[in-house]
Amino acid sequence: MESQVRGGTRWKRFAVVMVPSVAATACIGVALAQGALAASFSVSGQQFKVTADTLHGKGFAQYGAIDNGYTLDGKKTAHPVAVSSFNDATITNMCQSVVTPDVPFFGSVTLRLEAGGKGHDAVQAHNLYIDLDDLKADATFNNIDIGVAAKDANKGPGMKGNGEQANPYGFAQQADSADLTGVQQTAWATTAGTFKLSGLHMSLHEGSGKGIECY
Repeated sequence: MESQVRGGTRWKRFAVVMVPSVAATACIGVALAQGALAASFSVSGQQFKVTADTLHGKGFAQYGAIDNGYTLDGKKTAHPVAVSSFNDATITNMCQSVVTPDVPFFGSVTLRLEAGGKGHDAVQAHNLYIDLDDLKADATFNNIDIGVAAKDANKGPGMKGNGEQANPYGFAQQADSADLTGVQQTAWATTAGTFKLSGLHMSLHEGSGKGIECY
C-alpha cells in the first residue's frame, strides 16, 4: 500500500524518522509535568528560544561561562554564555521551541513546548540554570550586588559545575529576587533540579520562524 502523501510528503517515512524521538520526549514531558525528574533541555549545537509572560525568581545569580558541545554533524563547538541561576522560579505562560533543520521530506521542523498558560498553575523550577546569549525583558532586581566574584555569589544556587567552564574569580552579580516580564531569550541549555510543568503541551510544526517558534 502506498504511504499517505500530503503536500508531496510521504508521512509514513517521516514517522519512521520522527516517532522514536517524539515518543521519548513525550514520556519525559509527562514525568516532568508530574515533578518526577530533574530536567535538562540542553540542545547540542543548537540554540532554542524561550518566552514567558512573567518569571519571578528567588535567590538570583548571574556569571559568565563557556558551554561545550557538538554541532549536528558531530564537530566540537563552544559558546560563551551568561548563566542566570535561581534557587526557585515561578514562570507563567512559558514556551520553548527548537528547530531541527534538514528533516527528510520536510526541511525544518519545530518542536514547541508550552506550559503554565491560562487556566493552569505556573511552572515551578528549583535550582534553575539558564545558559543564554540573548535576553529581552523588563526586569526588577531586589537588593542587588553587582561585581562580586562568581565563587562568592551566595544568594543563588551556586556555580553549576558538571564540567562547566567558568572563572570562579570572574564578574558576577546577584540579588535576593528578580522579577522579569515579557521575557524573550535564546539559550544553549536549561537545567533544573526539579521542573514542574502544569498544562504541558508539546507539538511539532513544519517550518520555522515567527508564528511557529515561540517568537
